[in-house]
Amino acid sequence: MNNRTELIIIIAVILFVTFLLGWFTHWLVNNFIRVSQQDLGELDHMAQSLHDAEESRDQAITWAHQREAEVTSQLNQTEAELTAAMDGLRAARQEAEELRSWIERQNLA
Repeated sequence: MNNRTELIIIIAVILFVTFLLGWFTHWLVNNFIRVSQQDLGELDHMAQSLHDAEESRDQAITWAHQREAEVTSQLNQTEAELTAAMDGLRAARQEAEELRSWIERQNLA
């Protein structure tokens, strides 16, 4: 055989081996990347669970804001009632002091 024939055979073998390596690599990549129906179902389930959790979180935040508004309103009302009670107590003490002074003046006279 001459050099030219040997060169053609060597190139053909190299190309065939390259083809086999490419095909094997493609087969490996497809086996690792392929997503099964079970995996898709699991992903759908996880997505639904995440959506439900986000809805629950939003509802909890809304409830917390409503509860905070109620408590703030009750606190403001209680503070107003306390202020009114303190004003009434102050007025009653002043009236009691005036009555004591009047009684003492009456006893001295």
